[in-house]
Amino acid sequence: MGLSGGMDFCKKLMMFFNIIFFLVGMALIITGALVKTEFNQYFQFYEGSANHLAVGLMVIGGIIFIIAFFGCCGAWKENSCMVKTFALLLILIMVLQIIIGITAYVVRKPVEEEITEKMVASMDNYEVEEAVTKVWDSFQKDFKCCGTDSYADWFGKQTFNSTTAGKATLPDSCCKVETELCGVNALLTTFNEVGCKDGFVNMVKTNVEIVGGVCIGLAFIQIFGILLACCLARSINSQYEAAGSA
Repeated sequence: MGLSGGMDFCKKLMMFFNIIFFLVGMALIITGALVKTEFNQYFQFYEGSANHLAVGLMVIGGIIFIIAFFGCCGAWKENSCMVKTFALLLILIMVLQIIIGITAYVVRKPVEEEITEKMVASMDNYEVEEAVTKVWDSFQKDFKCCGTDSYADWFGKQTFNSTTAGKATLPDSCCKVETELCGVNALLTTFNEVGCKDGFVNMVKTNVEIVGGVCIGLAFIQIFGILLACCLARSINSQYEAAGSA
């Protein structure tokens, strides 16, 4: 049984919405994967709630695939039950997204303390554990930094020390221009003085804000989908009732 006039337009509009919704789900999975990948590069520094939020974003993206299926099939077959299921699932996922979005902004506050604690602790394992050495060298090189709060954090760790005449022995990755053994008994002016903590904290907070912003923004878009589905389901029911009473 077909719909007519404005309701036929509503049906097509809902199908178009679900195609877009399907693409949004794919975008969420990609965004979550990219955020998680960025965190995993520095897992020695941070494996907190922000990392879990990225996983949550990928899960939501997967669920959206299923929801979009119900929406498209319901609109195409003019099945009121499937359209209502779509609306219900959309409401549930919207609530979940709002919760994740709010959580994302809440977890920004304890991030700095957690990261500082892990970074300081991991410095003791530099040149002891290969994974720790690799992540510190990578981070110090990429972010042009040295130590947690400053290069002085390395003093007393392993064979690193402060020497006289403004010289010190630090990891080669602390050098402004990295070359082999550039960090051995070198002038302090050749090292990056700023610590790595602020750069990493800002990176984590930025990614958390991305996750939260995507979730909240998408929730507002879904309101349109819910209203559209309710309108279509009501029209389908009315059409069947009219046909039954004829």
